[in-house]
Amino acid sequence: MADQSRPPRSDRRSAFIARFARAQDGVTAIEFGLVALPFLVLFFAIIELGLVSLVSITLENAIIDAGRTIRTGEVQTNQETAAAFKTKVCTNIGWIGAATCGSALTLDVQRVPSFASGATLEKPATPCWDPGGPSSIVLVRAYYRWPLITPLLDTGLTSSDGVHEISAAALLANEPYSDTDAPAVTCPA
Repeated sequence: MADQSRPPRSDRRSAFIARFARAQDGVTAIEFGLVALPFLVLFFAIIELGLVSLVSITLENAIIDAGRTIRTGEVQTNQETAAAFKTKVCTNIGWIGAATCGSALTLDVQRVPSFASGATLEKPATPCWDPGGPSSIVLVRAYYRWPLITPLLDTGLTSSDGVHEISAAALLANEPYSDTDAPAVTCPA
């Protein structure tokens, strides 16, 4: 004999769907799950952009501090090499880390004819090392490759390989520290 107290199967399905639609348990967890990922990506992107700005400011200050040795003629009179100057910049960067600084940092130091011409130079394919002589105008540029962690931030910062190139520059007028001029170096274009 069939059980008469049990409703037909179609009624049980519609009752289950109606009960599921009325249920309020777990709604907050589902809403949080939908909002959490975009919120966390945005949160970490803001932190990383702040870090990129901090690295940029630190690099600029390191270039200015190390560039002071070019401006006063210390680099020229001691006949320092580009590697020694790069070590000074890496030391001034400090918190970023000297271990990664050597491979991530590229320096371009070259003499320019005027302050106006120094503002229009493009990034060279091959870096130059010409700290100039007394009373020369010298452009010191640094390029630091900073790895990005936050996904999709590399597209906003025009980086294709997950590394953002941070640049800093200082345009200096050397002091007249000597009567003899330094020989000119031909920098690649």
